[in-house]
Amino acid sequence: MSYVPKDFLVWGELPVSDLDAALKFYATTTGAELEVDETGPNPVVMFKPADAATGIALHLYPGKPAGDGRGPTLHLASEGALEDTMTRVNDAGGQVVSPIIQIPPGRFFYATDLDGNSIGFFETEAA
Repeated sequence: MSYVPKDFLVWGELPVSDLDAALKFYATTTGAELEVDETGPNPVVMFKPADAATGIALHLYPGKPAGDGRGPTLHLASEGALEDTMTRVNDAGGQVVSPIIQIPPGRFFYATDLDGNSIGFFETEAA
């Protein structure tokens, strides 16, 4: 018998060199309300899902980013159409590095954040 969890991704951490700048970048690009949490050993910026009991979360932490798109790629939901998200990524200082790609569950594009972390922005068919 093999183990099959409800969700394979439990938590995501993304290292950033400037927490305040990263907070502004991700709030601008995703449209999400992000929170700074200072209860741990260092402050982190929290992405909180609508259903905290069952959702998957992410946080930004002061660390050493892989840079130049070499690290893992996290795909994020964002507010509105992907074309608008592409504009917000560029306006916020990130870089769009692919066209919009269509796959059966939706559409996405690749980008890098202020530190060169590889990120994707995803739009479902329902969006």
